[in-house]
Amino acid sequence: MSSDHSSLTSSELASLQQALLMELRQTSTSAIMLHQVISETLGLNVTDHKCLDFILRTGPVTAGQLADLTGLTTGAVTNVIDRLEQAGYVIRDKDPNDRRRVVVKPVTGGSDHLSPLFQSIAHSTTQLISQYKAEEIQLILGFLRKCNEMSLQEMNKLKQNP
Repeated sequence: MSSDHSSLTSSELASLQQALLMELRQTSTSAIMLHQVISETLGLNVTDHKCLDFILRTGPVTAGQLADLTGLTTGAVTNVIDRLEQAGYVIRDKDPNDRRRVVVKPVTGGSDHLSPLFQSIAHSTTQLISQYKAEEIQLILGFLRKCNEMSLQEMNKLKQNP
């Protein structure tokens, strides 16, 4: 990661950083609005939709694990799981490694409703990514990972100090 700003004046660098912050805000807003439309199409709210996405990506999880992944309280996660189960997207089952625990797992074919909604997005995103060199993708990937980590840390701060 380069921190060589010698070719920019401090004013130019500040302007560039401000432009990046504004684009990140717009990206966040666009993502939320896109997932709102997808959620409505699925008959879910946004939180339930994104929790379902976590479950589909990670496989079986406990309510506590889902709370840790999302930053939601365990009480909120229990309500999400109830709604997802009622909508037919997930089931509760005994943990095969510890029969005392319950895991939430996707219903077989549960992503069948989601896949068509994301085909165009996946195709467009793949086309966009293909315009970058491997080194640029690694830089972007590192930045996004740090953004995701920071977001979870900020959520946890807000939960501790409402």
